[in-house]
Amino acid sequence: MSEIGKSSGGLGLIRKEAPLLVGAGTLAIFQFHGDRWLENLADPLIAGLLFLWLFPVLLWASFGVVRHAEALAEILGEPYGTLILTIAVIGIEVSLIAAIMLTGDANPTLARDTMFAVLMIVLNGLTGLALLIGGLVHDEQDYNLRGARAYISVLVPLAVFALILPKFTTSTADATYSPGQEVFFALITALLYGVFLAMQMGRHKGFFLQVADPEPAPAGDGNGHEVAYSAPVHAVLLILTLLPIVLLSKRMAKLVDFGIVEVGAPVAIGGVIIALLVLTPEGLSAMNAARSNQLQRSVNLLLGSALSTIGLTVPAVLAISLIIGKTVVLGLEDAFMVLLLLTLLLSSFTFGGVRTNLLQGAVHLVVFLAYVLLIFRP
Repeated sequence: MSEIGKSSGGLGLIRKEAPLLVGAGTLAIFQFHGDRWLENLADPLIAGLLFLWLFPVLLWASFGVVRHAEALAEILGEPYGTLILTIAVIGIEVSLIAAIMLTGDANPTLARDTMFAVLMIVLNGLTGLALLIGGLVHDEQDYNLRGARAYISVLVPLAVFALILPKFTTSTADATYSPGQEVFFALITALLYGVFLAMQMGRHKGFFLQVADPEPAPAGDGNGHEVAYSAPVHAVLLILTLLPIVLLSKRMAKLVDFGIVEVGAPVAIGGVIIALLVLTPEGLSAMNAARSNQLQRSVNLLLGSALSTIGLTVPAVLAISLIIGKTVVLGLEDAFMVLLLLTLLLSSFTFGGVRTNLLQGAVHLVVFLAYVLLIFRP
């Protein structure tokens, strides 16, 4: 660890790695004492205080994961950097969903609600903001059309397989897959996502690079990320910062489940909370990239998150379902199904040209607001 020592003094190192230290400290407290507070949740005040403690810690740790992933992005270059970032973030999502699935009264629609929330937030909320910010600052922005089309061409069938088709199958009474169907769709989802990754990192990695040097960003809008250590050190610290998030996931799951029941909130709120937790750091990175006229990085982050959500979460969730024998409802309700189809169609139009503008961002944001409305007023 001499390299870490050379890059920063003691206090500087503590500040840099505060997310790791706070996450590890919180994990230690819950491991040795805090779990007693979660054994019999009955007092809403205690549950609320625990949530107000745990959620910011997990969010801060997520920012720490993103910081190390972005440093690796600077060292390794595109598209490897954003690929590491999206996989790290979706790993947090999968761990949270798995933790809630493994709790006593798991919500059978949580995985569906989380995946749908991620798609709505990424493809409409964050994409809309990125295009709006980019349009206001730079009028129009360029990106690599071939890369965006590759994302969309894989995302559309996988999203339909995961969230729409289960509603229409007849092998089960609910909007679920039979065990045989679960095995098939888990395998083909993982296989297709693997083919996409092989293309992205192999012969077609140029699809995911900026096609031309954009105009210089305004002063003060630098999009560089601090590279404090070498790539192996950043990779180790990324994993160490991620571990407390994964190990605290079950505690967070209990609080989310209790809170939804206690306040009578819509069940879909659980998925939104998880989505916001995992997407906030990455979303801010995508906003900064768009503001700095690096729209291709925003496209890689946002469309990559949407695709990896389906490509990694569906196989993991279906595998857990088969192993523990718990039902997972994947098919969306009718109104949300319409929104998903509208979003996929709109995304195809938005990323069907070579330049974007603020109007496209405004349209995506309108669809996102409709999604928020329908959560509370279905």
